[in-house]
Amino acid sequence: MTDFLAALLLGLIEGVTEFLPVSSTGHLLVAERWLGHRSDLFNIAIQAGAILAVVLIYRQRLWQLLVGFATQRDSRDYALKLGVAFLVTAVLGLVVKKLGFELPETVTPVAWALVLGGVWMLLAEWAAARRARVLGERARVTWTVALLVGVAQVVAGVFPGTSRSAATIFVALLFGVTDRVAATEFAFLVGIPTMFAATAYELLDVYKSGGLAGEDWTALAVAFVVATLTAFVSVKWLLRYIQAHRFTPFAFYRIALGAALLLWIPAGA
Repeated sequence: MTDFLAALLLGLIEGVTEFLPVSSTGHLLVAERWLGHRSDLFNIAIQAGAILAVVLIYRQRLWQLLVGFATQRDSRDYALKLGVAFLVTAVLGLVVKKLGFELPETVTPVAWALVLGGVWMLLAEWAAARRARVLGERARVTWTVALLVGVAQVVAGVFPGTSRSAATIFVALLFGVTDRVAATEFAFLVGIPTMFAATAYELLDVYKSGGLAGEDWTALAVAFVVATLTAFVSVKWLLRYIQAHRFTPFAFYRIALGAALLLWIPAGA
């Protein structure tokens, strides 16, 4: 397989899985076993493409929050909660990174994270549905939800295969928001500054280590464009899907994929 085709496929995988609750990190880690390991800069670029897609999708909402920050109480309140969630993630993320508390990115722990995360999603889906029946539809994001979403992002970053979107959406559903669309919107919006900051941090590390030299810029550009386009389509589809469906199919997919990896990949690989 040519490097060009491998880059295209990796960009496609990143775009499809980054914001679906299935773990893009897990999928990319597994894919690179067959498509070849890529540079840190490459992985940063395709992640940036996926984030750009979400910015484009939520551009009107982001503009509304920016324009209404000074004059609209609801916009200011929502923006401040996004800021708190991001701040919690940034502070705890730096602490975790300094402590070096991170599982190795090998297939076995990712497979277990997929399985356990899938089981957790099934239980959380059941609990969230029951909570919604009792409390009714609640779209307002509380300060508690904002704080816990920030913590959930850090947990997802520490354990590859957890899925940032799954962790943040279900934390929102379990601790304050019963409306899936509202929970997903908050999770995705807080992911924009979080992922841009992480991307910038990693890019600075790559620059300092001289990792910019020797990069295949054509393959990188193709992967970036593919990741952006596929993430745009993927997120648009998800936002329509969750208006009338639960996340249960994603949970079963995670369990099946994780179990297959545990059966077919040698332990510790």
